[in-house]
Order: sequence, then C-alpha cells, then structure tokens
Amino acid sequence: MASSTAAASTRRGGSTRPPPLALLVGGVFFCLTCWSPTQATSAQPVVPCEAPLQWEGRTVVYDHSTGRNTRAAVAYDGSNQRLRILEERKGLIPCKKFFEYIYLYKDAVMFQIEQVTKLCSKVVLSEPWDPFDIPVNSTYEDQYYIGGPGDQIMVQEWSDRKPARKLENWVGVYTVKDCYPVQETYTKNYSVTTSTRFFDLKLGISDPSVFIPPSTCQTAQAKKMRDEC
Repeated sequence: MASSTAAASTRRGGSTRPPPLALLVGGVFFCLTCWSPTQATSAQPVVPCEAPLQWEGRTVVYDHSTGRNTRAAVAYDGSNQRLRILEERKGLIPCKKFFEYIYLYKDAVMFQIEQVTKLCSKVVLSEPWDPFDIPVNSTYEDQYYIGGPGDQIMVQEWSDRKPARKLENWVGVYTVKDCYPVQETYTKNYSVTTSTRFFDLKLGISDPSVFIPPSTCQTAQAKKMRDEC
C-alpha cells in the first residue's frame, strides 16, 4: 500500500510543498494545483475474508498426475479440526474400493473405512491441520464473476505467491459473499498437483456422529489400505 505521507504538507527530506498555481480568467479564480485532504487517502488494501468454520457439501478432487477424479461428500469442522470424507460411487468400476475417511487432527489420527466390508485402518497423521480458508498472509490475485449475465457470482482469487518466488504452491478461489470455498489447487514438490472443486455447501454439521469411527476401528490395522484390488 502506498504511503499517504507523500500527500502531506511536508515532503520527505524536509522540503515544503510549493504554493498552488492559480489563474484568474474572466474574473473567475482557478486553482490548478490546490491540494485537497481527500488526496491523502490511499486505497484500502484487500484483505482475506473469513471462511465458515463448519459446513457440509460435496467435492471433486482432480489429481493432475494420475488424471483421476474423486467425488465425495464432505463434513468439515474447522472448530475442532475434524474432516470426514465419504467417497461417492459413480457407476460400477471394476476392482475399485471406496472408502470413508475420518481425520481427527487434534488426535493426529486418520481412520480409513472400506465401505463394503467395514475394514478399518488407523494411520498417524504427520501433517498439521490445514483449514479450508484464506491464510492472512495470502497474496490477492484477482476478483471476477463466475457464470454469465443474470446467473453469476463474484469470487476472489488468492495464492501463497511471494515477490521472491514467481510460482505458487496454493491457489484458492472463494466467494466474496459468505466466503465459501469454490476451488483450491495445491502443488507439492512441483510434481503432485491436486485441484479441488466445492459445491452444494450448507452451513453447519447435521450429524456430528459422522466424526466417530465405527466399532470395527477398535481392531484397526496400522497400514493404509489400497483402493485397488
């Protein structure tokens, strides 16, 4: 943000502002360089909005390295750092397993439940909680409309790009109204990139019990299951 001191009556270095240049034309006084206090007001910087802490909805995660789309129903509890993902079946896919995932970041564990057999894996989480929101130190990229005339919504695009780094590892698109996530793109080690689209979002958690692992997880194995035969 540009400093408003440039518009002060005394410039940097101690020199004073030159007197205003005026003209008298036809008995009317014109001030050409008169300064108004409103000129000292700088544009307010764009700051990230605050995303909802609890919501339910659906997502599609696209893995750019494999070309695979994974659809799921999601329950998000930012207040308690919990996430439940239920993979959706879209037709019969030979030799494909579908899972339910329960992430409990305060306990640093993730439960993976096979939807048919209810077999359960309990895996230690090594990565910290990463909420669906816009970090306060994010870089504002753009603001635009999604959709067309009469059926559009305004969104803002943010990233973790910094002046010293040309590329970004995260780009997030959020609605201006209510700050709902629309899309997030992550890049890890410049090789693994995932894009997540969010839709059908509703505020709140209708059934908090979805974050409680089933009884089969009492004898859970410590190794994550494969999603293929």
